[in-house]
Amino acid sequence: MTGAQRYTQPLLIAGLGCNRGCPLEPLLALLDQILTHHGLQRSDVHALASIELKRDEPGLHELAATLGVPISFYPAIVLNEYADRLSRKSEIVFRETGCYGVAEAAALAHAERLVNHDYRAELLIPKQKNADATLAIARIYGNRDG
Repeated sequence: MTGAQRYTQPLLIAGLGCNRGCPLEPLLALLDQILTHHGLQRSDVHALASIELKRDEPGLHELAATLGVPISFYPAIVLNEYADRLSRKSEIVFRETGCYGVAEAAALAHAERLVNHDYRAELLIPKQKNADATLAIARIYGNRDG
């Protein structure tokens, strides 16, 4: 990768939320549906992110392994820093998790921690959902670590 590419190639981060015990299949189906609809591929996803409450969800770890990308988890207090940037705040999600949205906030939070500048990530694809999971994709450009 050239020096210029480090600044111009976008990083796409998928933020996820899911029901307790959600298996890999609905997560992968939702991801593939969203990527296909937006002309993207699995290989375009740089990393996954979710809320700390989901750290023990095997389906999320299986999804990361299937894609060959890392997954990071953030506490609700960090995700709440992004509440004003969510496409929609959910009181129901707040009562369950302590933050107003998981997928979008996790994607934005992780994207902004991957680069060496203070520019904000953008919500490329707002939260989409199926019966078991939610997923959003954030994009950021910039000099990434490593």
